[in-house]
Amino acid sequence: VQLVESGGGLVQPGGSLRLSCVASGSNLRVDYMGWYRQDPGKEREWVAGITSGGSTNYADSVKGRFSISRDNAKNSVYLQMNKLKPEDTAVYYCNYGLSYWGNGTLVTVSS
Repeated sequence: VQLVESGGGLVQPGGSLRLSCVASGSNLRVDYMGWYRQDPGKEREWVAGITSGGSTNYADSVKGRFSISRDNAKNSVYLQMNKLKPEDTAVYYCNYGLSYWGNGTLVTVSS
């Protein structure tokens, strides 16, 4: 399974970004997908997850600001990030089935 993230960039505090992740590979099936993030010098932390049935969960730090969704027909998962804060700055990684990782996309929140 290969995962490719996109949508990262530089945004001002209070702004929004939408991250995308596309999965590809043989024997791909609808499975849990999630977003994690990692700031340099810190451990990777879970941000949000969505089950094959569409149930979602969020870390307390992003609840009410971020929204995860998926399009099974496109093997894709998305992370809509609103009201971004400087502390949201990190490399964001897509995860598939708790086993596979993308290379990450950098999100920088700064004025």
